[in-house]
Amino acid sequence: MKPEPTSKSAKPKSATPAGVILQTIGPEEAGQRLDNYLLRWAKGVPKSHVYRIIRSGEVRVNKKRAEPTTRLIEGDIVRLPPVRLAEPAQMAAVNTAQTKSRARGYSDKMPILFEDEALLIVDKPAGLAVHGGSGIALGVIETLRITRPELHFLELVHRLDRDTSGVLLLAKKRSALVEMHRQIREGQTDKRYYLLAHGAIEQAAGVMQLKFPLHKYLLANGERRVRVDPDGLPSHTAVRVTKILKRGDASITLAEAQLKTGRTHQIRVHLQKLGHAILGDDKYGFEDQDKVLKSKRLYLHAHLAGFIHPRTGEKMRIESPLPAEFDAMIKKFEVANPQLTP
Repeated sequence: MKPEPTSKSAKPKSATPAGVILQTIGPEEAGQRLDNYLLRWAKGVPKSHVYRIIRSGEVRVNKKRAEPTTRLIEGDIVRLPPVRLAEPAQMAAVNTAQTKSRARGYSDKMPILFEDEALLIVDKPAGLAVHGGSGIALGVIETLRITRPELHFLELVHRLDRDTSGVLLLAKKRSALVEMHRQIREGQTDKRYYLLAHGAIEQAAGVMQLKFPLHKYLLANGERRVRVDPDGLPSHTAVRVTKILKRGDASITLAEAQLKTGRTHQIRVHLQKLGHAILGDDKYGFEDQDKVLKSKRLYLHAHLAGFIHPRTGEKMRIESPLPAEFDAMIKKFEVANPQLTP
């Protein structure tokens, strides 16, 4: 016999839950990382606090401590401690008229390359972060959630550096996100970038295989950096030179880089190690040479994404044209090796 429900208090609800919540993971939540799940649940709560309650063990999965990177499985029971969530008025303030106007401006500069019921693929401009944080109010994901409120689920499939332009995949269904992550994890996707590098990259026929191991670390100010380190994680970039361009004593190289692994800043650090840093790279580049060439941006562009459609099984090949800034820089030089073809 079920107990009779207790009478409810007339007192107004508090923003702080009275006790612990036990949340069962359903099919739409399955596959995502614990930290991402919590950040969506605890909207308005600082990221630092979310990570603190995970590290302290206040958040548990199936009664056990878990790491922020733990992948949730359907049926998992997540223990959520009392957390002061943002009031509705606070959340509404995020979507002020000014913020919406800025989001529409960003959206207008972000063409849609492909869209169906499972995926949204955009051509991200250089200078726009993929997500907000660290003083950035709006990134791609926030922009699209504001300008496309009818999309009840929208998550990044992968990331691009803020200053990198090009093809960016987002999932409109949890199942599509899980499947795309599986393809990336198992090396079944094809991601290719065009870049302009300092100097003439001398290369024999074929493709250059760069396999420098990479180690991620933080500067004193907390900024993320990557360096080549024998004890770092394995990484692999395939580079094919397309054109060598000359102007007086200066040379630059147009090349295509294919990611075989997806480490942070991988292409940028591999090219730096090769001695041919990417034009306009403010972290790993050649500042003096960039000033001479008047590099206005990071000349790295994700021009192609190949994958299997998560719903239809169709082979997909999404491409983005070379940005105008690339064409403008290339036109300042003469082709030194016309035998090479794009």
